[in-house]
Amino acid sequence: MKLFIFFYGLVSYFIGVIGLACIIAALAGIIPFGFLLGETDIGLNPVVWNFILVGVWGFIHSITARPSFKRILTNFIPEPAERSTYVLISGVTSALLIGFWTNLPGQVWHFEAGSLSFALWGLFWFGWAFLLASTFAINHFDLFGLRQVFVNLRKQGRAPLKFTERLMYRYIRHPIQTGVLIGVWCTPSMSVPHIILSIGFTAYIVIGLWFEERDLVAEHGESYLDYRKRTGAVLPKFGGRV
Repeated sequence: MKLFIFFYGLVSYFIGVIGLACIIAALAGIIPFGFLLGETDIGLNPVVWNFILVGVWGFIHSITARPSFKRILTNFIPEPAERSTYVLISGVTSALLIGFWTNLPGQVWHFEAGSLSFALWGLFWFGWAFLLASTFAINHFDLFGLRQVFVNLRKQGRAPLKFTERLMYRYIRHPIQTGVLIGVWCTPSMSVPHIILSIGFTAYIVIGLWFEERDLVAEHGESYLDYRKRTGAVLPKFGGRV
């Protein structure tokens, strides 16, 4: 059973990475939006369909991230597999989000090769690299469920990770979301399907952070309230440390 949970964690990790890669690749123009939909007639206004998709995606991500959902989930699956299950759901829903996204005509902005275009591409890749670096600044393998299944395989006790302020977390409380916002908005070419996705992701982050901040205050109490005074949510706050 422990070996099965370990391989389940590995598979979930790679599916989670694939889901994130689908989002990045679509925004970069490497793969098309709606690669699973093709020419299928969805029977709805494409804009409405796309907002429904991102709404469902955001709802699933928000619900599965809540502590109450995690407690219920571990009544049905082993606790070490809980985080891997979230990563699996995230990867599958992200791939489906892009795969069934309706590809609409129209361009909001487009900059040909030049200094502005290169600068925007630089910001685009910086945003996603910043997201990845932020996961390693805390514990990448715990965040993606690998630590949990590995420790379970080794039959070791797993102490909860301590709340720490390292690197970008000394100035930003949610740098992963900062990376997403940079990545979804800073591109030299902004198509209509792209901007709908960017608006949807931005709305999800704003709403999701409200719930996440509430959960973090409940978990860490005064220490997190003090941390919140000294740091920015998604923009860095300098000079807040004593």
